[in-house]
Amino acid sequence: MNNALDNLLERRSVRAYKPEQIADAELKSVLSAGLAAPSAMNRQPTVLLVVQDKATIEKLSKLNARVMGKEDIDPFYGAPTVIVVLSDRNIPTHVEDGSLVLGNLMNAAHALGLGSCWINRAKEVFEMTEAREILRNAGIGDEYIGVGHCILGYPDGEKPEAKPVRDGRVFKI
Repeated sequence: MNNALDNLLERRSVRAYKPEQIADAELKSVLSAGLAAPSAMNRQPTVLLVVQDKATIEKLSKLNARVMGKEDIDPFYGAPTVIVVLSDRNIPTHVEDGSLVLGNLMNAAHALGLGSCWINRAKEVFEMTEAREILRNAGIGDEYIGVGHCILGYPDGEKPEAKPVRDGRVFKI
């Protein structure tokens, strides 16, 4: 089978990571793939905030857990890198365009042997004052809203098994 197709069919969400940081070259490749995602009318309304600072990841994790109504969990599963995908709220397809970026990030990570997982609640997290301050300090304007977090790292443990694909989801005319 085609290598690209194999990667798409074999990728799984990883929820256990080694503490070591990913290599800069790997990060650059993943980011390049994310930024190459298609967008409606090629508007490219997304920006990526790469967070590798442990204190900032911990802060974002706590805010994410707060949205869930929990305090004793790490929604980022100890991943050493978090890529926050944000999109310009003024573009009608901002969620769809950001979602395509997240898909590309995760598929590129898998192709490089990295683990990844889409973590939700970025919209709610980046509506909070504490998180907006992180964006402002990074130079990201108020027009950007959270679409999702892509956690990245070297998998720690066994490869997650694929769940069966549910039947009855394809219709043809």
